[in-house]
Amino acid sequence: MTVSTVFLLACIGVLSLFCQWLAWRVRMPAILFLLAGGIAAGPLLGFLDPEIVFGDLLFPVISLAVAIILFEGSLTLRYDEIRGHGKMVRNLIPVGSIVTCIIGTLAARWILDVSWEVALLFGAISIVTGPTVIAPLLRSVRPDAKLANILRWEGIIIDPVGALLAVLVFEGIVSWGQGNVFSHSLYIFGKTLAVGFLIGAVAGWLNGIALRKHLLPQYLHNAGTLTFMLGVYALSNEMAHESGLLTVTVMGIWMANMKQVPIDSILEFKESLSVLLISALFIILAARVEFEAIAQLGWGLVAVLALLMLVARPASIFLSAIGTSLNWRDKLFLSWIAPRGIVAAAVSALFAFQLQKLGYESAGALVPLIFMLIIATVTLQSLTARPLARLLKVAEPAEYGFLILGANPVARKIGLALKKLEVPVTLADTNWENVKQARMENLQVYFGNPVSEHASTHLDLTGIGNLLVISPYKHMNSLATYHFLDWFGKDSVLTLAEGDQDQKARHQTAEKIQLTRGLFDGVSYAKLASLASQGYTVKTTQLSDEFTFEDFLDKYDHQAMVLFVVNTREHITPVKSMEAIKPEKDWTLVSLVPPQARKERKERDTGESPEQPPEPAPT
Repeated sequence: MTVSTVFLLACIGVLSLFCQWLAWRVRMPAILFLLAGGIAAGPLLGFLDPEIVFGDLLFPVISLAVAIILFEGSLTLRYDEIRGHGKMVRNLIPVGSIVTCIIGTLAARWILDVSWEVALLFGAISIVTGPTVIAPLLRSVRPDAKLANILRWEGIIIDPVGALLAVLVFEGIVSWGQGNVFSHSLYIFGKTLAVGFLIGAVAGWLNGIALRKHLLPQYLHNAGTLTFMLGVYALSNEMAHESGLLTVTVMGIWMANMKQVPIDSILEFKESLSVLLISALFIILAARVEFEAIAQLGWGLVAVLALLMLVARPASIFLSAIGTSLNWRDKLFLSWIAPRGIVAAAVSALFAFQLQKLGYESAGALVPLIFMLIIATVTLQSLTARPLARLLKVAEPAEYGFLILGANPVARKIGLALKKLEVPVTLADTNWENVKQARMENLQVYFGNPVSEHASTHLDLTGIGNLLVISPYKHMNSLATYHFLDWFGKDSVLTLAEGDQDQKARHQTAEKIQLTRGLFDGVSYAKLASLASQGYTVKTTQLSDEFTFEDFLDKYDHQAMVLFVVNTREHITPVKSMEAIKPEKDWTLVSLVPPQARKERKERDTGESPEQPPEPAPT
């Protein structure tokens, strides 16, 4: 049966959405399901043929999508972040890139007998991991914080760096192919670099100035930046053949490192774009994969993948770890984790097409090589990383830490009390003043929406398995509750009660969220904020035979509010109801207490000398 192009385009959109949903449900990288869906719809079932659907527009569409991917990735590359994440991360970027590129190039050339140009491009593309595949894997594996940070920041930084290297290699191949003599090829390559860096820097500066000085209205920031970037990409390609990808990468890096340029909203804009455009792109790319091309590579394909996974990655890790504090268990775990992601798939498809047009016959091997590398690394490492982390004893214990939505004064007081108990705690807020104050108090904090895609790659949830919603932002509270109910479970997501005005509102909160209400004896955020403004503070109190729970309540005239109880097994539990608390001796209470206890007020009013209190000093 012949179906219309409109129907096929709609099917691509529906399939991409289903793959994203499935990845979210099973907590695995979405790219694995997108590639599987594309292969199923394309070569397996023969339902989707991108060449017929898009015709001559296929590769212009792919090239624009790749430009968007590279631009978004380069917006995350800040120089201060490279300098601020330890010697291991700094070493991995140059050392790991060089080692992986060399081994990948030699393996493709000598084992698969492809041309040196194609082999070198394969080596350059194969270094890219990326946060889109690292972040879901880390959430599933939960390695200790040190290893999680190394892998997370390696993925964030190597994404644009690897793409830039691949673009430079491709530009060199193209310029060499256009020249009959060495000097002319060198001229073409130099022109490409000059155009790419110059136009990219100027475009990044101009766009950054426009955003900083509000020359564009707020509602045009995202669309205007995207449109301007695509225009710059096209202009650069007109001035120097295939220089556009380098241009948009430099443009993104320039904007990321300008001061006071609001790019967070642009990064969040990619969330919808990734579902609608980038997800569809990978289904289209996977639908073009030919089983015959994979079969022609034979056992050489397995050998190349084995060399990259079992030789190149361990060599990169052990060389980069020289002079660091990592032990052999840490190095072995890091040696196994290097899944390839979105940039590798997109860039390989575009570059293979361009090289084939230039007459490189072996360029057809590039796409199946990269796609099989993605499938092998994502699948094998997702399935084995958790058992390996347990075997090497580098996995985090139970996720007993807390993500607190809100960095307001009340949330900061609670966060500091938990930190003193050595409980992992992270605060998230969209209010910059609150975030700045939390950082000054040495609390770990995330600035932004914790349910955004930016948070999915940048919000470190290592050791965290609970959500406390202590925020006045009703809409964000609901979104965060829905989001983390699926991650942490019903018993680990707790929110404050609604105020009287909220309860009388026409639109009542959904039943699913109502189940999470009742944190801290059913108090509302307004009540907590009022108590904090009256001088209430958060204190930690150790119970004993001499100072019981009843003594504690009497000391504060039953005005203290217990927030958490810590039992003798050091298990910390948020309090839902004061009446349900039955603490035993040696338990610890984290409480919101009034400015002065009843006995202290009495001593102040009567002028009596203070008696020796039975309660040990609060910690």
